[in-house]
Amino acid sequence: MIRREFITLLGGAAAWPLVAWAQAERVRRVGVLLSTHEGDPARRAQLTAFVQRLAELGWADGHNARLDVRWTAGSIDAARKYAAELVALAPDVILTDTSFNVATVQQATRTVPIVFGGVIDPVGAGLVDSLARPGGNTTGFTAFEYAIGAKWLELLKEVAPRITRAAVLRDPTIAAGIGQFAAIQATAPFGIELSAVGLHEPAAIEPAVAAFARDGNGGLVMTASPFAANHPDVIPTLAVRYKLPAVYPWRYLVNAGGLMSYGSDLASQFRSAAQYVDRILRGQKPADLPVQAPTKYELVINLKTAKALGLEIPPTLLARADEVIE
Repeated sequence: MIRREFITLLGGAAAWPLVAWAQAERVRRVGVLLSTHEGDPARRAQLTAFVQRLAELGWADGHNARLDVRWTAGSIDAARKYAAELVALAPDVILTDTSFNVATVQQATRTVPIVFGGVIDPVGAGLVDSLARPGGNTTGFTAFEYAIGAKWLELLKEVAPRITRAAVLRDPTIAAGIGQFAAIQATAPFGIELSAVGLHEPAAIEPAVAAFARDGNGGLVMTASPFAANHPDVIPTLAVRYKLPAVYPWRYLVNAGGLMSYGSDLASQFRSAAQYVDRILRGQKPADLPVQAPTKYELVINLKTAKALGLEIPPTLLARADEVIE
């Protein structure tokens, strides 16, 4: 059994004998199903933020709470197996990520409360009835609104003004992949020709990227998808190899060698998810907690990658960045 310890912040209650604490409050069980592997530094940081916030809210491991964590490493079979396994542990609430993981947990239970973080378009994916009134046993926090696609194109044009073509890398098999591309098409600035490249097996992507790069004046927009989480270095490597400026939805892709990212702060979202878990543990129902959009976005730029691409980042863009990787 994989288990992660809570950070214990007991305040004045720290002086209580353990037996007295156990008598005062029963242990609450929190299941966690995450879509990447246990060594993924980005997801581990998000899990740490979740655990720390729970501890601040008074849920201490070994005293009044227990955390059971499962990592699927992007495997559909693992997601189904671990979702069933977590439900069998009779948790009070389950935290998860990605549309697929949420749907998988919903298939395993319609009664255990589910809180998600960083999910794209939960209404379009059929996970909740609406953002204001999610209904059922599920609520949480969206990764971003589709309109962010216009910002991705704006940043791409700003960092590489000669861009006239953009390949949008997306997963057409999920609702989010279709929705993100449609939104980018609707908001594309005049003068940028869009095309789509499917995100499937890593080996199948390079020929499409290479063919796109041959015509020149091109750039890449990588949309959010499970592929990005499970293969963070594939597209950044190809972008540098074929001299294509690219913008990404998450900072971990810039840490993996990507040029630039603009997206929500997922660690902040998981802290907020901890607050929803706290409210559910104290008696509130998921159906009464509205799905919330991000309140914090961050721009991250990798100067090393910019140099490899022969790009000079405008000083005004550097000044707006939340983080610059030297």
